[in-house]
Amino acid sequence: MNLSSSDETAWYGTAANALPDDAADAVLIGRIWDPRVEGPSPVVVRDGEVIDISAEFPTVRDICELPEPAAVVSGLNGRHVGAFGDVLANTGSPARDRTRPWLLAPVDLQALKAAGVTFAVSMIERVIEERAGGDMALAADIRSRMLAGVGADLHELSPGSEEAARLKTLLVAEGMWSQYLEVGIGPDAEIFTKGQILSAMGTAVPVGVLAASTWNNPEPEVSLIVQSSGRIVGATLGNDVNLRDVEGRSALLLPMAKDNNASCALGPLIRLFDERFDLEQVRGLAVRLDVEGEDGFRLEAVSEMSQISRDPEALVRQLIGPQHHYPDGAVLMLGTMFAPIQDRDHPGEGFTHKTGDVVRISSPALGTLVNRVQNAEDCTPWRFGIRDLMGNLHVRGLL
Repeated sequence: MNLSSSDETAWYGTAANALPDDAADAVLIGRIWDPRVEGPSPVVVRDGEVIDISAEFPTVRDICELPEPAAVVSGLNGRHVGAFGDVLANTGSPARDRTRPWLLAPVDLQALKAAGVTFAVSMIERVIEERAGGDMALAADIRSRMLAGVGADLHELSPGSEEAARLKTLLVAEGMWSQYLEVGIGPDAEIFTKGQILSAMGTAVPVGVLAASTWNNPEPEVSLIVQSSGRIVGATLGNDVNLRDVEGRSALLLPMAKDNNASCALGPLIRLFDERFDLEQVRGLAVRLDVEGEDGFRLEAVSEMSQISRDPEALVRQLIGPQHHYPDGAVLMLGTMFAPIQDRDHPGEGFTHKTGDVVRISSPALGTLVNRVQNAEDCTPWRFGIRDLMGNLHVRGLL
């Protein structure tokens, strides 16, 4: 598919691109903005059609808190909205018809959380490469000494293990320790707030980076849908947009690097867990990233969930439990192997976004999340908050 920005009607793809390869067998839920009621409605996408189920479940949160969400939703009927392809097209159209529905991010009252540095091997390899200064022989020597000190393959290294503790000691002695490696191989994961409730963007709309940022990138990630009990009930795709120059100045600037207007994208839909798709399938997913710029630049990468250092369930246990509660559940972005170093403009300067970049994040089981990069300051301001949602549902008689 050609995602050239000159084709204003197709940059966001088609329904076939957006939906999972096995959409006919998937239980898919999401959200639309419904102009008839001037508010959001949960929907089921079934057989290529969008079905409004707000009369039964006013929020996606209510669906995800069910004992068996997929079993309930798969047999649920509601108001027919239209073809998914038509709703998608209206979402991404530069001349959106505001009398017709469009897609929103598929979560609502769930907390927006993200895990960082969860692919420790890639992080360690980057440290080795930087320490070696591009000398392959020196890199091999450093790696060999690490393996001798750890006594295990780095790919088998478990964060918080005795082997990880030995590696930490070795890295400290080599002068290579950093706060990022602490959360990469130490006992405690980095889990942070990616955005505020209801602030996430969906597919076929812009994502934002600060205009002042000169070094930033997408982060393609699998995102888990977690009940208030800590049970994982589904998954979607996410883009944890990151300002590398801001975080690089100080780790204490992580909120500024991560949480800006339109800086969190999720979607296109949530795939609920059932007998065909569960956490075991998530562990084996490959997430593909494609970036295409208006300047002709292209970037492709793949992040393999099988390479994650912290198991998704272990990350969820650090997110939610006796130590921390989320009464409306959470979405947890699981991190990425992607660390772009491909030069874009000048040798040695690496990759950074430009406005107009089209970012595609895809996985056969979850579909494709597509966004176009804009300055965060120019993206549509976030105005519809929790008070607005509650008021809208009250007027509609759904509370």
